[in-house]
Amino acid sequence: MHNGHLEVARAVVQNFALDLLLIIPAHKPPHKESRSISEAYHRYAMAVLATLDEARVKVSTIEIEMPDKPYTYETIERLRGVYGSRAVLFFVMGADSFEELNLWREPSRILANANLIVVTRPGYSIQAAHLPYMSDTNIIDLRRKGDEAGSPRLQSYDMNARYVFLTDYVNVDISASEIRQRIRDGETIDGLVPPSVAEYVEKYELYRR
Repeated sequence: MHNGHLEVARAVVQNFALDLLLIIPAHKPPHKESRSISEAYHRYAMAVLATLDEARVKVSTIEIEMPDKPYTYETIERLRGVYGSRAVLFFVMGADSFEELNLWREPSRILANANLIVVTRPGYSIQAAHLPYMSDTNIIDLRRKGDEAGSPRLQSYDMNARYVFLTDYVNVDISASEIRQRIRDGETIDGLVPPSVAEYVEKYELYRR
């Protein structure tokens, strides 16, 4: 978990007034090559270290404990069972993942149980034509225009409906692939991840090949 992730987490918690934001490491992300991903327990430990000072951000083992159910729709349905039908759930995702959501397993079931918060950089164009089951009235553009705050007034929405909130709260150009490459090249990752995470990566010699 790098500093860009942390800034996004803080911004989403603040702007959506969330009671809790769960970071959920996958046991083995189905859309990524396993050779580029550290073991699940390492990713869990680094996420915990990175969020120790974030009171409303917690790390969940819900997917690590159930490797036979790796898909997002399954995780969200389990969370819906935990928190109940009246809980307002949000699923936070990056713009690149959002643009491929129609290729995910059961995207309509994801949207049936949670609102989406799409995180992108200012100026990045987002299209939603790949989600024909979402009407334009359910896509809420909160991206900043001038000095607007970009925070939703959730009380003005019918939260029994499902929405896609487009946001651009954080303009940080940090990628996990760049961090892994810097480690392989023997370069420092100071300033890109929390110091505790950098120390963990060094201690366990992660991402060196």
